[in-house]
Amino acid sequence: MTSGGPILIGCAHGTRSPEGQATIRALLDAVRLAAPHIEVREAYVDVHGPTLDEVVAGVDAGEGLSAVVVPLLLAGGYHVYHDIAQAIEARPDIQAAGALGPDARVIDVVLHRLREAHVAEESTLVLAAAGSSDPRAQADVDVMAEMLRGAWSGPVRVGFAAGHTPSVAESVDAARENGEEGSVAVASMLLAHGVFQERLHEAGADTVSGPLGPHPDIVSIVLDRYSSVVNA
Repeated sequence: MTSGGPILIGCAHGTRSPEGQATIRALLDAVRLAAPHIEVREAYVDVHGPTLDEVVAGVDAGEGLSAVVVPLLLAGGYHVYHDIAQAIEARPDIQAAGALGPDARVIDVVLHRLREAHVAEESTLVLAAAGSSDPRAQADVDVMAEMLRGAWSGPVRVGFAAGHTPSVAESVDAARENGEEGSVAVASMLLAHGVFQERLHEAGADTVSGPLGPHPDIVSIVLDRYSSVVNA
């Protein structure tokens, strides 16, 4: 434990994309800049290291709270409820925070990325999530889709890059077949570039917005998730 409190372990999925890896590191650097008193370490649950198991093993055990794992994931699911939970189950001095979403600030960033992509407000949106077979992850995405519907003037559908149906491409096709007015845009709800973001560009939409990280609102959510455990 550092003098600034428990270590913050930012745990992302992992990607082979160099751009995606750089995005996660930029996000963690932004967290360090926003909270210089907190030691921040990076970890991943898949694709590449350092793995969360390795990072947890490198944390010195303390009598109190030694570290908080903040999932750099936009919805709960297998990685949160199984992988992360399993990695810390033998370490009572390390606790896990919740996923970054649902959170209204995630939708604020989605809207910011749509504006950057010059998506017209009457367009039909397909909110594109990573996807999971875990119903808790699907419920989180549904909550955020409702948030987006409250902030967007056009229709909003949901699509998944993997792991669940409808796929993003299926939702784009359904919007066109239903004759919904305006263009069809995919609103990325992915944190970083990688194979899933590439799939969004193959779904047949008129426009695809960029991934959400790094963004000041995402940094704020990471720190809030950390603080919710530290101050519990």
